[in-house]
Amino acid sequence: MKFDDLDTKMRRYEQSLDQSVLSDMFLVARLDGRGFSRLTKELCDFEAPFDVRFCDMMVNTVKELMRCGFKVVYGYTESDEISLLFHTDEDTFGRKVRKFNSILAGTASAAFSLQLGQSAIFDCRLVPLPSLERVKDYFLWRQEDAHRNALNAHCYWLLRKEGKSFKEATEMLEGKSVSFKNELLFSRGINFDKLPAWQKRGVGVFWDNVEKVGFNPVTNIETKAVRRELSVNYELPLGEEYAEYAVSFLR
Repeated sequence: MKFDDLDTKMRRYEQSLDQSVLSDMFLVARLDGRGFSRLTKELCDFEAPFDVRFCDMMVNTVKELMRCGFKVVYGYTESDEISLLFHTDEDTFGRKVRKFNSILAGTASAAFSLQLGQSAIFDCRLVPLPSLERVKDYFLWRQEDAHRNALNAHCYWLLRKEGKSFKEATEMLEGKSVSFKNELLFSRGINFDKLPAWQKRGVGVFWDNVEKVGFNPVTNIETKAVRRELSVNYELPLGEEYAEYAVSFLR
């Protein structure tokens, strides 16, 4: 069989599961660390429940994803999770799902592993959204998840540091209300509302126009130029204000 004939024949199988996201859909990618609970608590010496070093690695990983060739206008990270919002005219690889998932997961895994000094793996899924309202809902959802996770984590690790076992701490918090958990922390001198915003709300990364001042030695004149750089927001707004903030990067 001629190679061209064989190539055509086999590519039909290779592409049989190909799926592309429709061009009129808004596009978000969500990445999650695989086995990160064991990685952060057993294999690495990260402080529980939050470690600024881990946060910095996640932010740097988001930056790498936003530079890897796709039109990402906004990145968001909380815990071991990353969400990426793509420009509405993003059409790289014809929006093929397998291309986005494989490249983004591979890039995140490599970027984080290099920082950590050992292997770390991310998975990736694309989330097509039919309207701007659903994009707002998505980012509200993920920020609320960050808030719930932060409250649970602070309560759980408080109990563990007081000598409770995994089972005891889990059972003490199971089914308990938000007010109960806030009171638990407050009774130990911890005001959840006063904790760092990045722990409760996550961190945003976005492209910003930054003015740079230079000097031209030939003309002996100070020069100014505007460059596009990535900026980080550790004090994200809450609720509807945050939803509007996230989608503002699409405009």
